Amino acid sequence: MTSSLRTATLMGPQVSGDLPGPGSDALLAHQARRESQARTYPRHLPIALAEGSGSFVRDVDGNVFIDFLGGAGVLSLGHNHPELVQSVVRQLDTLTHGLDFPTPAKDAFTEAQLSMLPPRLRERTKVHFCGPTGANAVEAALKLCKIATGRGDIVSFHGGFHGSTHAAMAVSGLVSQKAPVRDGMPGVHFFPYCSSACPAGPAPGSCARDCAGYLERALRDDLGGIPLPAAVILEMVQGEGGAVVARTEFVRRVREVTRSLGIPMIVDEVQTGCGRTGTWFAFEQYGIEPDVIVASKALSGMGLPVALILYDAALDTWEPGAHIGTFRGNQLAFAAGAEAVRIVRRDDVLGNVRRRGVQVADRLGELIGNPWVREVRGRGLMWGIELANPGDGRPATALAGEVQTYALRHGLIVERGGRQDAVVRILPPLNVTADVVDTACSILVEAVSACASRRSARSGPVVRAGLGGF
Repeated sequence: MTSSLRTATLMGPQVSGDLPGPGSDALLAHQARRESQARTYPRHLPIALAEGSGSFVRDVDGNVFIDFLGGAGVLSLGHNHPELVQSVVRQLDTLTHGLDFPTPAKDAFTEAQLSMLPPRLRERTKVHFCGPTGANAVEAALKLCKIATGRGDIVSFHGGFHGSTHAAMAVSGLVSQKAPVRDGMPGVHFFPYCSSACPAGPAPGSCARDCAGYLERALRDDLGGIPLPAAVILEMVQGEGGAVVARTEFVRRVREVTRSLGIPMIVDEVQTGCGRTGTWFAFEQYGIEPDVIVASKALSGMGLPVALILYDAALDTWEPGAHIGTFRGNQLAFAAGAEAVRIVRRDDVLGNVRRRGVQVADRLGELIGNPWVREVRGRGLMWGIELANPGDGRPATALAGEVQTYALRHGLIVERGGRQDAVVRILPPLNVTADVVDTACSILVEAVSACASRRSARSGPVVRAGLGGF
């Protein structure tokens, strides 16, 4: 093992030899023997991690990678941010677990989260601490809206992903995940999601009108077959769906429809929240005020689990114990989360997200025109490259896998998602530097270009890419 990442000065990724190396290979074999078949990331990224610092991780064989997976978005300030680590160390000597008792750490964390809301929302927002996952927060949001409205149906959208627990899975669009599980939660209705790739039509205006209008007509039609729902749940940017950015007019119209019909609107900010898109919550960029906000992943800034819902006090109809969780009192996550908010403000992290987002758009824009690239899209530091066969337009799943592997072998960890896993995704730390972004984008552009060129001899007619988001 080479010198520690915490003391080494890293100029960029350092990968030598085959992957996995011998140390990683041994640990992967141990994992395969002892862990469940449900494991995912090591199947496509065959490395065993030893340590991390900032935007970098080192595997047990000494290879260094730029980590643009970031714990699936939880490491908003990178690996082992020293100030977050110190906040946790201090809290370790005080209190680590507190159920739902009030504590100084929890009070500071709650105040920090409320302070990041738009001013109009702060005074009328309640906070509910859930089990420590985004999926559990989604479950809590659905239960709250059902209790508050006395209704049972839920409206969700094509392409959305809200978790893999029972109700969260039911309101997610991923059919393959739901197929083996019989008797899922009933009363869920899916509608088109209006984005740059919307199936309703190529024109932004008509797309937003058609998608939102279809929803409104279905909900107002007494022969439409859908009872007035308890909630509508929506992502501003579909993360697992492939970094799909909702059109502003569509989101605003959905908010108008739900408000006029008295339907609570749940905005799932599990992946987009805590600054990922350049504002603390993505909904702020759409000029709307949701009734319920679901947050989790990056709340602690460093991967310590905590989840919550923020909601209009008018919905606060819980009975004591209506939605509980043993680990909803994670004092270490609270200490880190309050410190993370302080750092975000002090270091203008949101400004960095916006600046680096422009940089990513410019660098990945080099792929526009590649016949295998259907679209490059994203917002802030949440981007995806959708790959498709130029001959028939089908998702290029195998190519996406090749790109991911090529990037890894050149020192960059990226994710895949979207329909048939044909979208190569990045979720960099929000405080990532311009130099690291430039290096990572160079690797990614090279990966797509090299892997696509190997297939171009067998490809069909050229299909030009588009650039979505900003």
